[in-house]
Amino acid sequence: MADHHLYDNPWPPAARNDDSSHQKSPTSTINTASNPWRSTRASITTRSRRSYSQSRSDSSEDTYRETDTLTGDDDVWSRTNRRARPVQYREGGTIDWQHEEAAENARLHALNNSMNASFLSRAFSSIVEGTRVWFVLGLTGAGVGIIGAWLDILVAWLSDLKSGRCRYGFFYNEVACCSGLNAGDVCNEWQMWSDYLNVRSFFLGGALHWLAYVFLAVAFASSAAVLVRSYAPYAFHTGIPEIKAILGGYVLDAFLTPWTLLIKSLGLALAVASGLSLGKEGPLVHVSCCLALLLMGMFKSLQQNEAQKRYILAAAAAAGVAVAFGSPLGAVIFGLEELDLFSHRPVIWRAFVTSALAAVSLQYIDPFGTAKLVLFQVNSNTVWRDFELIPWSLLAVAGGALGSLLINLNARAAVFRKNSVINDWPLLEVAVITAITAIISYPLVYLRVQSSLLVSDLFQECDPKLDFYGLCDSTATFRNVTLLLLTAGVKLLLTAWTFGIQVPAGIFLPSITIGATLGRAVGIIMHAMHQKWPMLWIFNTCPPEPGSRCIFPGFYSVVGAAAMLGGVTRMTVSLVVILFELTGALSHVLPIMISVIISKFVGDAFGKSGIYATWIQLRGYPSLPADEFRDQGRTAASVMVPARKIFCVGATSTLGELQGLVTSHRYYGFPVVDNGLLVGYVTREQLKSAIGPLLEETQNDGAPGRCTFIYRPEGFPGVDLSDLVDTSILQMRKEMPLELVTSTFQKMSLRCILFTSRGRLAGMLTKRDVVDLMTTGKFKNALVG
Repeated sequence: MADHHLYDNPWPPAARNDDSSHQKSPTSTINTASNPWRSTRASITTRSRRSYSQSRSDSSEDTYRETDTLTGDDDVWSRTNRRARPVQYREGGTIDWQHEEAAENARLHALNNSMNASFLSRAFSSIVEGTRVWFVLGLTGAGVGIIGAWLDILVAWLSDLKSGRCRYGFFYNEVACCSGLNAGDVCNEWQMWSDYLNVRSFFLGGALHWLAYVFLAVAFASSAAVLVRSYAPYAFHTGIPEIKAILGGYVLDAFLTPWTLLIKSLGLALAVASGLSLGKEGPLVHVSCCLALLLMGMFKSLQQNEAQKRYILAAAAAAGVAVAFGSPLGAVIFGLEELDLFSHRPVIWRAFVTSALAAVSLQYIDPFGTAKLVLFQVNSNTVWRDFELIPWSLLAVAGGALGSLLINLNARAAVFRKNSVINDWPLLEVAVITAITAIISYPLVYLRVQSSLLVSDLFQECDPKLDFYGLCDSTATFRNVTLLLLTAGVKLLLTAWTFGIQVPAGIFLPSITIGATLGRAVGIIMHAMHQKWPMLWIFNTCPPEPGSRCIFPGFYSVVGAAAMLGGVTRMTVSLVVILFELTGALSHVLPIMISVIISKFVGDAFGKSGIYATWIQLRGYPSLPADEFRDQGRTAASVMVPARKIFCVGATSTLGELQGLVTSHRYYGFPVVDNGLLVGYVTREQLKSAIGPLLEETQNDGAPGRCTFIYRPEGFPGVDLSDLVDTSILQMRKEMPLELVTSTFQKMSLRCILFTSRGRLAGMLTKRDVVDLMTTGKFKNALVG
């Protein structure tokens, strides 16, 4: 197995020591000398005990275990209910789901069955326990809705500031400044910078506009990068790959700090307003999870249990999606499709409520002044015809292919950045990329305008009162199509590099923009064909009346956006729901579904991984892919780490030997064996905390301390540490099909599985090993080290 890897700053270690396969020398099992109490069979009879050692326990923790059992000639471990002490996980490790669930259940059991508390006290405690989660989620939903609305307002003002200012108020954006006017009316209250500075020359005025646009764009983006690098290194990028890894059990608490919440929010507004090819949708998921973790700090019980913490974070992630797209239902389905924790039924209900609260708070503030939650309203009265499935299918094929191209280019750009001198100058890179983007975008009207406004206009059908950047000029078809295709190509290349620089960045909106421009170009071509050859056989289903509309280019933009976003993210059901909530085009769901299906098939032909799965691979996070693994006839024995390479704890050991083991190795835990027979599993932290006080006593007494990890009768001359042994760890035979083993890891979120043969330890597989086994591709761990 691979050695321990370290991430470059700011990313923590990938915790190969924490999750790796415990490699060792052949003599590393500690003191496996035979003892007179060991059974000669491959089983240990059922036993019940309750032991307590004051010298081995923290004053705040009452650690005990009841009815630990290991029975049967078939080496089947039976699971027991036990109260577990809190486990401290280090950054870069993975949590023990079974331990965390058992600890939470034991805590609730102790709370509900306290002998010293009155009935009223227990009832009050139960009410508090039932409301604390909803209190956190309620505040998270309302809070992220407020943050999302604030971001929309701030981004709109900063973006418009690059072109001018309002005559009667500096802090008004162009829409607020010109409110009350009818569509198509000239707004005299909005001043371009040349008008404000009284520059009359056409040439000087144009140069001033260009310089202001470029200068403010670089200033905004550079400010965001400085804030990220100085105060919150984890605030850059989208955050969704990390959130997915955290929800899968990865420990990265520094990723969700209050400083990250603040800098991610402010930096996101600056980065989006700069005009860089990025969006704010994905980072809102990160912002929502940061807010949820901050609110969880009010409740110690929520903070200490890593499993419960992740259930709340999953619901918070859905709320972030709901605010990003104004799509509460799509957010819940996004969680079902993309986040594994939604298999836990209470999470679905919590996410549903939290997303609804987030959407309500967003609509209440109404940052766009439309009194609607729909961001890109389209005309749902348009009628689509069967022949249009042909160009829509071609758009879907293009979306899947271009989505795969964007993923590939983005991953290559990330690897190149990591291995080149650019990696040493992140702030300079941001400034240069922003300047290049601004210089290229200013002459092209479709690139100069804010992406969200462009998408909104592309989704609209032509109106006699409005002409969006000349899109409705039937005499300029070639010019419009050329500009749209050029915009899509430039946007794709800029996005491929920008998604990964040191600013908060999302990829949803750039993908939608690329697809929308392509779709509008195809729609314009189809409309021009119908105008020129109305009697062509393909248009037989069109209305025969002269001047009647048959082709609606705006909806082609919606189809193109769905196809491109599907090709980039490989989302399916959730993407369709998000898009019809985003546009209100419920009557056009079928074409959207068809485009997403085709895009998914085409994209998978070039590679199974979407953009977020690719970044998880690049970073080397221990996140299990959801894909089914085919073992091709292999068994666990072919990939497990054999017993001779595993560091084990002997059933009877000295304190010095145990101290050497926990000091020399940083593995999460060690199998406990008795002359090769598997007894159980002990974690390093529990072992370390238990032997610390014993070592001090031994030094004072001068007597060599001996410890045992299996049951001993009274009179044994040593310390009984058997209460530390976890006998509920999952065990399998090494002949198990590998497909079954990987499926067990996926469904049970296990840290490791021990393999035995006739009761003897034969090998071991950890989650990290299974991730390495299931993850393939040229970008695997490319940013690690």
